[in-house]
Amino acid sequence: MIDPIILLQELIRCKSVTPDEGGAISLLEKLLTKHGFECHRLKFSNKDTPDVENLYARWGTNAPNLCFAGHTDVVPVGDPNGWTCDPFGGEIKDGYIWGRGTCDMKGGVAAFVAATLNFIEKQGKNYPGSISLLITGDEEGPAINGTKKVLEWMDKHGEKIDFCIVGEPTSRETLGDTIRIGRRGSFTGEITVEGVQGHVAYPKLADNPIPKLLTLLKTLDDLELDQGTEIFDPSNLEIVNINIGNTTTNVIPAAAHATFNVRFNDHYTSTALEEKLRSTLDALRIPYQMNVSNSGESSYTPPDIYSEMIQKIIQKITDLTPKLSTTGGTSDARFIKNYCSVIEFGLVGKTFHKIDERVLVKDVHTLADIYTDIIKEYPRLYYK
Repeated sequence: MIDPIILLQELIRCKSVTPDEGGAISLLEKLLTKHGFECHRLKFSNKDTPDVENLYARWGTNAPNLCFAGHTDVVPVGDPNGWTCDPFGGEIKDGYIWGRGTCDMKGGVAAFVAATLNFIEKQGKNYPGSISLLITGDEEGPAINGTKKVLEWMDKHGEKIDFCIVGEPTSRETLGDTIRIGRRGSFTGEITVEGVQGHVAYPKLADNPIPKLLTLLKTLDDLELDQGTEIFDPSNLEIVNINIGNTTTNVIPAAAHATFNVRFNDHYTSTALEEKLRSTLDALRIPYQMNVSNSGESSYTPPDIYSEMIQKIIQKITDLTPKLSTTGGTSDARFIKNYCSVIEFGLVGKTFHKIDERVLVKDVHTLADIYTDIIKEYPRLYYK
C-alpha cells in the first residue's frame, strides 16, 4: 500500500522549482513503472523558454480513460529563514505537513497517485477501463512546454482522455467545500513609452516618459471591463510592474515600461479584450507600444452527471455539499478542456505560494479516499 503522506514527503524533498525537474518526475516515473503503468517521459523545448520534463502514464488500454492531471513544479520559497520548517523538508508538525508544494500541488499529486496505485492493487483486475496520469513541470512557469504540448503529443499518438480531474487546490476553507468547473482567461500586456533622455535641470531639452506612462496606467486602472457574467466574476485588470531602470536622481529617463495582467471572463475573447484596451489607450493620443500575450481563454464545463457524481462522493465522505465555482486564477484545465470534459478538485488553498505553505495530514488522506471513490464510480456512469 502507498501512503500518500510518505509519497508527499518524498515529492516535497525534490527541489522542483520551475523549470527544474528536481527529481520529482523521475520519482513518479519509477514508482508508476513498477506498478505496471506504461510511462512516457516527454521533454519539450521552445525558443526563448526553458526545456521542461513531463510525464504521461497509463494503466490499461480500454475506454473509458479517466485521467488525473497535475504538476510537480513549484514556485520559489522566498526567504528560507522566514519558514517555520525547512521548505523542502516535508516535516510533519501540529497536524500539518509543511513545505513548498504541499498545497500547490504536490499534495494533490500524492493523493491521486496513491489512490490510483492502491485501487489497482486491490481491485484492478476487474476495472472496465484505463487510468492515466498527466504530470507537467511547467504549470507555474510559461506553460508553453508542459500540458499543452503533452496533450498535442497524446492526440498525435491516439491517446484519448474521456474525463479529467485536475488536482489543484480548489477548496477554500475546508476540504470539499468547492469544485471548480471553470476559470477566467489570463491576458498580459507590456507597455512602453519612449521619451528623450536629459538632465533634470533642463527639462525642455528632454521628454519625460514617466508622466505619460502614469496617465496610461491610470486610465487602465480606472477602466471597468464588465460587471461579471452569469457564470463568472467580473474581469479585473491589475498593474503588476513598473520599470524605469533609472538609478540616478539627475537624469530624465529615455523610456518607461509597465506590465499589467487581466483575468477575463466569457464576456471577452482575448482578441476582443485587446481591441478594447488598445482603443481605450489610443483615445488618449499618447504614443505607446504594447506587446500582449494570452495564456488561455476562459473555460467552462457545465454541470453534468460527472460533477454531480463527484459532489455526491465528497458529500458522503466529508458531510459537505461542494459549491461549483469558476473563481480563482488559471490552471492547465484551460488546455485540457479542448480535449475532454474536465473539473478541478483538491486541497484547501489558503497557503499556496506563501511562506509556511502547509496542508492538514488528514486532508491528504481524505482527498485520496475521494479520488478512490471517483475511480470506482466513473466507469459505471460512462457505461450507463
